[in-house]
Amino acid sequence: MLTVSNLNQYYGGSHILRDLSFEVPMGKVTTLLGRNGVGKTTLLKTLMGVVPAATGSIMFNSQDLTQRTSHERVRSGIGYVPQGREIFPRLTVLENLHMGLATQPASAKIPERIFEMFPVLQQMIKRRGGDLSGGQQQQLAIGRALAMNPKLLILDEPTEGIQPSIIKDIERAIRTLAEEGQMAILLVEQYYDFARALADQYLLMERGEIIAQGEGKNMDADGVREKLAV
Repeated sequence: MLTVSNLNQYYGGSHILRDLSFEVPMGKVTTLLGRNGVGKTTLLKTLMGVVPAATGSIMFNSQDLTQRTSHERVRSGIGYVPQGREIFPRLTVLENLHMGLATQPASAKIPERIFEMFPVLQQMIKRRGGDLSGGQQQQLAIGRALAMNPKLLILDEPTEGIQPSIIKDIERAIRTLAEEGQMAILLVEQYYDFARALADQYLLMERGEIIAQGEGKNMDADGVREKLAV
């Protein structure tokens, strides 16, 4: 579904992303791990067109997105849940979810599965986003991205600052989405146990490079936890 080839990115004189190549297949959870500052969020911003790729290519669903704008990438079917959630605090839960329909036809409605996965959103449908807890806001951010029925869902550290009970809800939702087989999922995460529980395949980044990759079931045997701690 997503194929990244020889991707490079620079900030000033610093080489941030170094010749990255990887694939994110349909119906699978690809987990990208790495410590702070290794280039994970820069990679996601480059995938979304927030910053341009210096060299390399980004292919999605047989389309070359390398030179496309951010909104064109979203229209192509990419849903993005940024680090820090970035919901609209003064809009209601319902209004936030409607923002996720921006690329859809005017007649499009919020998919019922969002409320099935996150019942709290239905219960708080008229409440302002800023009045929700951090975990509820994270569920809202994921729901907003799902409203567009994406073919690729990108999540940037969805467990950050979230209580354990909601982490379990998010884990179940991600696994359900992958098992439906209609979506590719790229999960950027530092919480090792969460990443291991979900990963069909993993990528490990260090200093802007992919230094290890493999099947999710082999993460312990491959020493991924230890490499993250180095």
